[in-house]
Amino acid sequence: METKKRLSGTEKFAYGIGAVGKDMVYMLSATYILYYYKDIMGINTVAMGIILFAARVFDAFNDPIMGVLVAKTKTKFGKFRPWLFIGTLSNAVILFLMFSAPPALNGSGLVAYAAVTYILWGVTYTMMDIPYWSMVPAFTESGKERENLSALARSCAGVGSALITIITINTVAAIGKFFGGTTDREIERIGYKYFALIIAILFVIFIIITCALIKEKSSVDMHSSSVKEMFSALVRNDQAMTMVIAIVLINTALYITSNLVLFFFKYDFSGPDTWRNDCTSFNTFGGGFQILAMMLLFPLLRKIMNTMKIFYISFFMAMAGYVVLLIISFSGATSIYWLLIPAFLIMSAIGMMNVIVTVFLANTVDYGEVKNNRRDESVIFSMQTFVVKLASGISALIASIVLAIFNISEDEDAVATISGSSQMGLRMCMTLIPIVVLLVAIVIFKKKYILTDEKLAEITTQLKARKGAD
Repeated sequence: METKKRLSGTEKFAYGIGAVGKDMVYMLSATYILYYYKDIMGINTVAMGIILFAARVFDAFNDPIMGVLVAKTKTKFGKFRPWLFIGTLSNAVILFLMFSAPPALNGSGLVAYAAVTYILWGVTYTMMDIPYWSMVPAFTESGKERENLSALARSCAGVGSALITIITINTVAAIGKFFGGTTDREIERIGYKYFALIIAILFVIFIIITCALIKEKSSVDMHSSSVKEMFSALVRNDQAMTMVIAIVLINTALYITSNLVLFFFKYDFSGPDTWRNDCTSFNTFGGGFQILAMMLLFPLLRKIMNTMKIFYISFFMAMAGYVVLLIISFSGATSIYWLLIPAFLIMSAIGMMNVIVTVFLANTVDYGEVKNNRRDESVIFSMQTFVVKLASGISALIASIVLAIFNISEDEDAVATISGSSQMGLRMCMTLIPIVVLLVAIVIFKKKYILTDEKLAEITTQLKARKGAD
């Protein structure tokens, strides 16, 4: 009997580099699109928030349709790689267009341009994201190899997200000045256009490496799930439902922070000449802490405690970080170094939680098999893409409402000094809303999630007994 070769280092690198590229693109859109259209292009804040949220709701139907198309695909290049390449190429083009709004557009024309390009971006991102995660069984064996590759890809995705968080603001300013921008708005408008082009090109190159070096098995089948099947599976599997809700809430808290922190530096904490450097420093350390937490801190803690304890520690770290951030913002502190304390606590916690929720979600598949006599693996994991997108849409809508309520905006090309009440509102919303969201998440998790190590061992024994009986 022929034994399949273990994955080579080259194959692992090829799959991981694809995750870096696709999450660089995702984070650029999730974090900076609201700022780009609000502060640079001057779009109505609430209108942009509604666009971002509506696009994510649309994805609830787009994701399953894409799953059907992938499942029915049969080519000499495989089932997944053609869609991965086509989706990446089209998404890269749309990304560039999305950050290249014509300066002459305003009013309803600009709203229409933003809506069309952002919705198309979501459609094309799904076109490559669904096959990217679904193709894992096409070149791995089940068990440890598949789990390790998925964990590696999630870590690489975190690296891609962190890189964008770290380099964007100062790189955009440098590019805008290089291409002749003079006013702040013109510098940023030009800078985002060409920065998006650079990221789009890197994205295409990274995915080409993935497609070229990953070889699919010809025998792999893929079950595609309808919207009805997805929600039916969640209704049947209370543990999967619990984790999906937790993932939405955790990412909503993070994205609220990432959407508002840029405005915090620009209009509150820093001066006109230092806000970009301060924001970059905060994001650099925060992104670095997130990467280190996923790759070093989590494995270190895992040696001395179980994932459940790490999960609770991460929750309390994040909430402590938000409390410290609130205290510092009201203390009158002006040094960016004080903010590295909450950056460490929040981003390290979020990094570990994103690894752990993937593990917990995988555990719900075995639970569902015992409870319902069916294994809804593909259905449950196909929800992951949608719930993260949903979180970004919810957080963008919340952030846009906050910005509109407290009238946080600039006047022409000068960085405005917003009123004291607006500063207070921004500080409180940036910290207290994520705290509330995380508290809701931990209450639901503690009340509903039952898959402890002991329970998982019991489930494993039951599944082995069933297979033995068969």
